[in-house]
Amino acid sequence: MSRHSISRRTAAVSAFISVAAAAVGAVATAQPVFLPQLINSSTVPANGDENPYGVAFVPAGFPSGGSIEPGDVLVANFNNSNNIQGTGTTIVRLRPQGALAPPGTADTFFTSRPELDGLSTALGVLRGGFVVVGNVPTTDGTFNTIRQGALQVIDRNGNWVQTLTDKSFLDGPWDLALADGGNEAHIFVSSVLNGTVSRLDVTVSQEGLTVQHKGFLATGYTHVPNAAAVVLGPTGLALDPSTDTLYVASTADNAIYAIPNASFADAPVDRGELVFSDPHLRGPLALRLAPNGHLLTANGDAVNIDPLHPSEIVEFTESGQFVREFNVDSSEGGAFGMDTVSGSQAPFNFALIDDVTNNLTVVQVPSGP
Repeated sequence: MSRHSISRRTAAVSAFISVAAAAVGAVATAQPVFLPQLINSSTVPANGDENPYGVAFVPAGFPSGGSIEPGDVLVANFNNSNNIQGTGTTIVRLRPQGALAPPGTADTFFTSRPELDGLSTALGVLRGGFVVVGNVPTTDGTFNTIRQGALQVIDRNGNWVQTLTDKSFLDGPWDLALADGGNEAHIFVSSVLNGTVSRLDVTVSQEGLTVQHKGFLATGYTHVPNAAAVVLGPTGLALDPSTDTLYVASTADNAIYAIPNASFADAPVDRGELVFSDPHLRGPLALRLAPNGHLLTANGDAVNIDPLHPSEIVEFTESGQFVREFNVDSSEGGAFGMDTVSGSQAPFNFALIDDVTNNLTVVQVPSGP
């Protein structure tokens, strides 16, 4: 969702902040830490792409020897330098322990082929050494010229490997989630143009991905054109591996649904079980499982908009109990992509996008009490 009439004025102010250095020394001396480990950096590369959508950590166990490594954060851009939606072509990389990026200097990891532009929130990294990104392209930034899109597979050096297409199961891949087994994986994809969630079962080799099976997990989500966001439909996906439950943020329905037996189901459900439909939701987009077991979603403000509660991240339990919220920008439409990671990838475990300022924030959030 584009709100960039002010972004060029504000990005230079907000994009270059770091407040982490003191925390390392404080931990070393066993003193309580007040300031979080946090970095803000621009997502605008040299070609000027804007409107960051997808964000993903490179996971532990990712193969060495490439241009990305575990702990790096990747961001996919949806707009080009003229701020035309569905025409961005770049994935940028932030190495949190390296240099930050003022606007226009974000490190470009990958540049898409022209016919596969409009990189979406569907961004994930497989431990087998590949990055997967979806696209929903347009010609002029409107729904009238929107095209089907695909999933691109990229190697660890930022080279295109292959393109996965399907008129039914990949009809506008808007977001994705991974169940990553190394040599094999489930890729869960929300398709914004037909209101479905599908699963691709793939094997992973040095040459790329081989699709062994694909099918629908859920259908029936509301999907409609939208002037500000181009299109609204099912977006964020979050898998709880302990229960094999896939959670779905349905933007136009303003609700979160749950699909059981996600890795093995062979027949689609009608949207799934409604688990969270709350006044705090305002067009939920990205969806992730937090390290503490709660769910996090990003309000895109396309539905149930409230100028007093803009650009919020909402935390709630898997049983649908609201916990808390905070805003990432004072304007509407700023909260979009985010990612979480658990385990040994300290010092950062949470990444989120401010779509108004073209900014990426990575932070260490305590997972305990």
